[in-house]
This record gives sequence, C-alpha cells and structure tokens, in this order.
Amino acid sequence: MPSHMSVRSTALEPPEGVAASRKLLTVYGMVLVTAALFLLFALLSPETFATGLNFRLLAAGNAVPLVLAVAVTVPMIAGKIDLSVGYALGLWQVLALSLQLAGIDYRLVIALVLLGGSLVGLLNALLVELAQVDAFVATLATGQVIFAITYWYTEGKQVVDADGARAAYFDAIATWSFGPVPGPFVVALVLVAALWFVLEYLPVGRCLYAVGANPRAAELTGIARRRYVVGSMVTSGVLSAIAGIMLSARQGGVAQANIGPEFLLPALAAAFLGSTTIRPGRVNAWGTLLGVLITAIGISGLQHLLPGRFYLEPLFNGLTLVAAITIASLASRKRLARAEKHRPSAGEES
Repeated sequence: MPSHMSVRSTALEPPEGVAASRKLLTVYGMVLVTAALFLLFALLSPETFATGLNFRLLAAGNAVPLVLAVAVTVPMIAGKIDLSVGYALGLWQVLALSLQLAGIDYRLVIALVLLGGSLVGLLNALLVELAQVDAFVATLATGQVIFAITYWYTEGKQVVDADGARAAYFDAIATWSFGPVPGPFVVALVLVAALWFVLEYLPVGRCLYAVGANPRAAELTGIARRRYVVGSMVTSGVLSAIAGIMLSARQGGVAQANIGPEFLLPALAAAFLGSTTIRPGRVNAWGTLLGVLITAIGISGLQHLLPGRFYLEPLFNGLTLVAAITIASLASRKRLARAEKHRPSAGEES
C-alpha cells in the first residue's frame, strides 16, 4: 500500500434531499449516543457517577488523552497515521522530570521536550516522504525505537523525585483550574478549538483536507503536498510532547518508562470514532473531542457499576476502536457506491 494511502479523510456529506431526521442521525448520532450513555449511568449510579467531583476527576484524567488524540488527528487529516505518539509520550514524561532532577531549569526542560517532539515528528515525516515508507510502518518502527530509548535511559526503573527537586511551578501545570474545570482540560479544549478554527476557516485547513482526500489531485491544483504532510507530522510530534509534559506534571514526581503505549489505543479510537460524527467521513476536531468523551463516560460508568474490574478499560477501548473503524469503513463503502452510481456510463459519455 503506498504511503499516501494510509488513511483516507474524504468527506462523506449527506446527499441533498436526504430527510432531515436521517441527516440529523448521520451527523449527530454519536452526540446522541454520548448523551444516552451519560443519562444511563447517571440514573444507575446517581450517588457516584453524577457528581461534580466525578466530573472534575474525569476532566483532569482525560486532558492528556485528549491532547494525544488531537496529535493523532492532525496527520490523519493529511492522510497519514502516527503510531509513535504514545511511545513518545512515555519518553517526554520521563525527560520532563529527570532533566529537572539533573538541575536544569523547568522552563528550559519544557523547551527541550517540545524541541524533541518536533524532531521526532520531522524524522517520521522524512521516513514517510523521502524514504517513501508507509506511515503506519514508519511510525510504528519509530515508536518502538523511542520505547527502547526510554527503557535504556531509565534502566527500566521508575524516575522518582524523592527530594522534591522539581519546580513547584512545574507541578502547577497540572493543579491550576479555571473555576470548577481543571486547567489541563482547559488547555486540551483550547487545542481542539484551535484545530477546528484552522480546519474550518484557514486555507491551511482546506489544503490539509485536500491532501488527505486525494494527494495527486492536490498537487495538480498547486498545493505543496509534501509541505503539508511534513507540517502535520511535526505538529503531531509537538502535541505528543505537550501531552508528555502535562502527564509528568500530573504524576507528581514519578515517571514510568512503560506508561506511554497504554495511551495510544484510546487516542486512535477517539480519532477514528470522531471521523464518524459531526463531519461524517472526515476527520475533525469536535469529533475527536466527542470520541474522548464517549470513552471517558463509558469507562467511568462501567467502573462505577462494576468496581474492581480492571479489564473494563482495555476491553471498552478495544471494542470502541473496532466499532469506530467498522462504522468508518461502512460509511466509506456507501460513499464509493453512491459515487459509482452517479458516474456516467461509457455510452453516456460518448
């Protein structure tokens, strides 16, 4: 499979003349599912699930997954997929703490981690664009190398700030709030809104969608396809670094070498699930946010109903990813069938 065919991001807009109710279900079906899940668990567990404390915990705990889901979403828009973000997240949260323990100012540490994220994104882009390696394979290989570097750097052990050497301002990244809403979740929402604005109102967003839909056609219209692919991969790398910094601050002086990959599957599930709603058939910012919310509500609700079942989270994430990919695949086949139906026959063309 050519590298530019890793992920499709063509739009699947409801055809003109479709019934309003069907259009509503197609575009906002996942929104209704999210609301239904929320109401179900609120009724079944009103004293534990439907509380302000639980909502704050959910927001704080899903800030990092949301940022990482946005990191996955950006290259998907350009028709690529980045599987290295989860592994990179693990490395950045280790470095964000360990470099401070080495005596480096936390502001410089943040700058170095962001620079590292951009370099990893650039490396992925070079493999995909110059070496013409499939994005799925290239980023998976990069992720494994990053995972190995993380284990080598930590010797497989936890990095612990036993003496409180890290900066108090660094911890504040995870502890501030905007009214009742945890600050990290506010940052994640700002990133979602920024991506939505870029995609909907700036030329770069339209170009990214064009590159993802049909790279060859985009080049023929004068779009610098390679530039947008590289930019999307670098952006993904920087976002994974931001997620790593937020995770390191949230963990309060402890960093683990093996923590990154467990964030990858939920991020992928959210991005794929998001492509089936709001703008069906097209990867979009609000859809990704909705994908994270569905996962957060579903897992939290099940854990309140069935406490102590540690298998619920990976099970729900896996089923969600399968459902998302299945829905996206069926929608894509319907779009292709509709396009084939309206294509003029050889006799009509003559």
